[in-house]
Amino acid sequence: MTVKDLALDNNFKEICIPCPEREINGVYVGDLLSWVMGRAKADDAWITIMSNLNVIAVASLADTSCVILTEGVTLQDDVKALAISKEINVLSTSLTSYQASVHLSGILK
Repeated sequence: MTVKDLALDNNFKEICIPCPEREINGVYVGDLLSWVMGRAKADDAWITIMSNLNVIAVASLADTSCVILTEGVTLQDDVKALAISKEINVLSTSLTSYQASVHLSGILK
């Protein structure tokens, strides 16, 4: 599944998708940035409620396919601009992190 495909799912809203063809091969859920940095795998969709500049840095270092902000969290304009410049895909959902994880486990192939 690509990030573009995920953005078409009614449960997710595109915030910025500079690399829509990026493949999602797994999911990582976590809010402690140092923990995510050491454990998320390349091409994972990273589910979090964190939305600061450091999230974009960690997503870049971990090479995640996208960041999914849960519980209706969005990005401030400066963070969105950084995400676009670093080619980090970001989506949002009103689902909880658990609900988003369960949903993704059912649709990832």
